[in-house]
Amino acid sequence: MTAQQHETVVIGGGQAGLATAYYLAKLGQSFVVLDAGQRVGDVWRNRWDSLTLFTPARYSSLPGLPFPAEPGYFPTRLEMAEYLESYAGSFALPVQLGIKATRLSPRADGFELDTTEGVIHANQVVIATGAFPTPRVPPAATQLDPAIHQVHSSAYHNPDQLPPGDVLVAGAASSGTQIALDLAANRRVWLAGKSSPFVPNRILGFSLFGLLTRTVFRVPVTTTPGQRIAERLVSKGYPVVGYAPSVVEEAGILRVPRVVGQQGGWPELADGQVLKPAVTVWATGFRYDYNWIDLRVFGEDGKPRQRRGVVDKAPGLYFIGLPFMYSGLSAIITGVGADAAHIARHIGERAAASEQTDRAASRLPQPAS
Repeated sequence: MTAQQHETVVIGGGQAGLATAYYLAKLGQSFVVLDAGQRVGDVWRNRWDSLTLFTPARYSSLPGLPFPAEPGYFPTRLEMAEYLESYAGSFALPVQLGIKATRLSPRADGFELDTTEGVIHANQVVIATGAFPTPRVPPAATQLDPAIHQVHSSAYHNPDQLPPGDVLVAGAASSGTQIALDLAANRRVWLAGKSSPFVPNRILGFSLFGLLTRTVFRVPVTTTPGQRIAERLVSKGYPVVGYAPSVVEEAGILRVPRVVGQQGGWPELADGQVLKPAVTVWATGFRYDYNWIDLRVFGEDGKPRQRRGVVDKAPGLYFIGLPFMYSGLSAIITGVGADAAHIARHIGERAAASEQTDRAASRLPQPAS
């Protein structure tokens, strides 16, 4: 089968990939976006039923198209999915659905991309597959009693899918807090983990999250203050917006320390307490998984070595949507546009330089036949 040829391929049609596509289109670049879903926005449709964004509508928009809701409204998962689908349609972005990238490898003049629909050759590739696409669970999960029903937050949808009984939700950031509240109506729920900082929706009529977005979260990680902010956000987590500790308490949810291991097949907490839940929901986040990328561009920690998405060791390769790629906004919808614009400009400049080189080469004297 003959390989397809594209100037630029964006892998992933979520918020990061669509923002990149928007700016590439504005610059008149030739590109295609590949996404494994059957519809744009499926990554949101597949999350739990009651999920709402932790960012209000004012800070839940991509470049060029405001989210269609009151500024202080917190969108649901389905509303965000519909917004992303509408975004792709509004700008006629060339998204090809149902195509999964399975291997990325180097070529002499660019990259070779194996997909479920064939081989693609590209001069530039943008990896927009999400910050952490693979669910992460602690080692203790494999050692728990088989009688405990276990599910990761990525596979949780609603309380009805779980067997009856007490539930341990491991992970107390935004996802864990929302899931615990979802489950607490008719069963005992433990919420395990360090409390993330709480940010109320509004203080004296002002959005505190909005203030953080315009100030603290915007500081580049290339600066000393930015590095300190990133270190604090990594250790403490992004703030939980709108779900005060009192809300959790009033719901009857029992706050407990984090899970550190197991005893006799039951979850053991940092204070030595051993719980006996019928169900454990692991809201423990995701991890990097770039095994499909056959390029030496990663550090020992598995993270790509890049500067605001640009990979110097593999010219033409870019990453977008990673945490702290440039600032605290890089992995959330309100901030991904700035990084996308930077990457699109870099691609445009690279394409222009290549075209100029080709024109110069065409003017060189040709050998006599």
